Amino acid sequence: MISLTVLYPKTAESHFDMDYYLHTHTPLVRERLTPVGLTGVNLQAGMAGAAPDSPPVYAMICLLQFTTVDEMQTALATHGPELIGDIPNFTNVQPLMQVSQAV
Repeated sequence: MISLTVLYPKTAESHFDMDYYLHTHTPLVRERLTPVGLTGVNLQAGMAGAAPDSPPVYAMICLLQFTTVDEMQTALATHGPELIGDIPNFTNVQPLMQVSQAV
């Protein structure tokens, strides 16, 4: 399994509209990417850092799962610009992205 991990950093200046992300952006991601290979979405909302009473490092961590790298690349080539273009509608941060393979 291949995962595209999308991390949305949380800073003192950042904002993250969870309602928009959960009810508009994530359904858009599923609608666009499922027909071209998306097999799962795992969402993890940041609650706290490792130290007691510390803020989370990330507002949201999203894992988009695909069977192969080729499927992921095709999906992103086809719909990536639209999905990335939606990011300013729910946050003012640039997400970090990493492609990983389950081991």
